[in-house]
Order: sequence, then structure tokens, then C-alpha cells
Amino acid sequence: MHEKKARHGLDNRLLGALEPASFQRIAAHLEPVKPKLGDIVCEAGGLLEHAYFPQGSVLSLLTVLEDGSAIETANIGREGAFGLFAAMYSRVSFNRCLVQLRGGMVRCPIGLLQTEFRNSEHVRNLFVSYSETLLSQVQQTVACNAMHSTKKRICRWLLMMHDRAEGEVLPYTHEFLSHMMGANRKSVTLAAQALQKAGLIRYRRGEIQIIDRAGLEKASCECYAIVKERFDAFLVPPSTAVQGDMLGRRNN
Repeated sequence: MHEKKARHGLDNRLLGALEPASFQRIAAHLEPVKPKLGDIVCEAGGLLEHAYFPQGSVLSLLTVLEDGSAIETANIGREGAFGLFAAMYSRVSFNRCLVQLRGGMVRCPIGLLQTEFRNSEHVRNLFVSYSETLLSQVQQTVACNAMHSTKKRICRWLLMMHDRAEGEVLPYTHEFLSHMMGANRKSVTLAAQALQKAGLIRYRRGEIQIIDRAGLEKASCECYAIVKERFDAFLVPPSTAVQGDMLGRRNN
């Protein structure tokens, strides 16, 4: 999901899509934060006081089970934000949110975004459009985790991180990957070894380097391309609304 620099000098696609009047009301309240890898932004069930807009960092949304285990169901980069559901409906987070990739990020008070959501049709449309697109990522991830091999899922995940990273080296261990994907460490290690043997990646303890991007895309399942296309298109509304079509809209 490589994006161009958003307007107003902020490298966040969602903030860059705001109308000037809304952005000006929000801009003075944006606060830079410097998260570290693995920092927890909010626990599941936690009360959100701010929404977070990555500008180089990546946030991971984890579904937490009763026994304490967790699995990633979506991740958020500079194309979006964490906390927009709170700005629209409820301040309680349904997921644990942690920092998956270090980088820039700003946060905005939830109350201010709630006011914009109530008063601006443009903001309502933008927030709902993004939230629907994020939900589609969750649905695609659920299908991917259930149906595709660990190797294909690792390819998908590494491609998504590579899109957002500023360099070719990703700071991840096999253990971290196994937690994100809900896979056992042995299967992750075997899959990573196969990808390295094929010349697609190179890894050493704590680092994974993408060597052959095109090859990694070919080795991935279709889920990476589907999610990427949806996020690339979410700011462009359809020319006409499609209603009553049981077959659905193409490319949706």
C-alpha cells in the first residue's frame, strides 16, 4: 500500500482526505507520539480517549481469547486510523491494539472527532467508508487464516509490512510471526526456511529482509492483492450506488 505524501504535510492518507475546514479544526489538536515496537496502544475492552493516525508506524489489531491467546485480524498503516469506531459509536475498544512497526504517529482526542462526525457529512462518509474497508480486511484475514497455508499467509503478511516499511529489513522474529498469525513456531520456521531457500527472503535472528518482492507476491495467496486493492480504492466512492444486486459489486 505505497501512498503518496498526504496534503497538509501529514503522511496519513485519511487525514489528507479531510476537507480543509475539518482538518483545520483538528490540526491544532494533533499530538505526535513515538511508539516502540510491541507497545500496547489499548487493551481489548479498554476505554479510548484518542484515535491514532499512523505516519510510518503500523498498528496491529488482535482478537484476544479467554485463555489469553491472541491472533491478528487486521493491521493499520498510514492509510487509516485506530479508534474511528469510538469516534462514531462507542469508546470501548473491541481489540487489543499494539505497535507492529515503529514509525511516526499522531493522535487526536475522540471527542473532537465525534463532533466532526456529527456535524460533517463528508467526515461521516469518509469514516464509514474507511471502517467498511477495514472490516473487509478482517473478513479476508479470517478466510486466509482458515484456508491458506502458513507459507502463503507469511508471504501476505510480509508484503503488507513491506508496503509500509521505510526500508527492506523488517524487525521480526519467527516467534513474533507465530503470535501474529496464530500458527505454531515450528510451522513458521519451516515456511521461512522454504522462502529463504527459494531466494525470496533472507533472515537472521530478529530481522527479515525482502530479496525478491515479485517472487514473494507470486508465492502469496490472493488475499494480499484483494486487501491492497480495497484500501487503494476506498477514498474513491462508486459513481452510482448498487442496490438490489444479489451478485454484489465487482471488485468489492
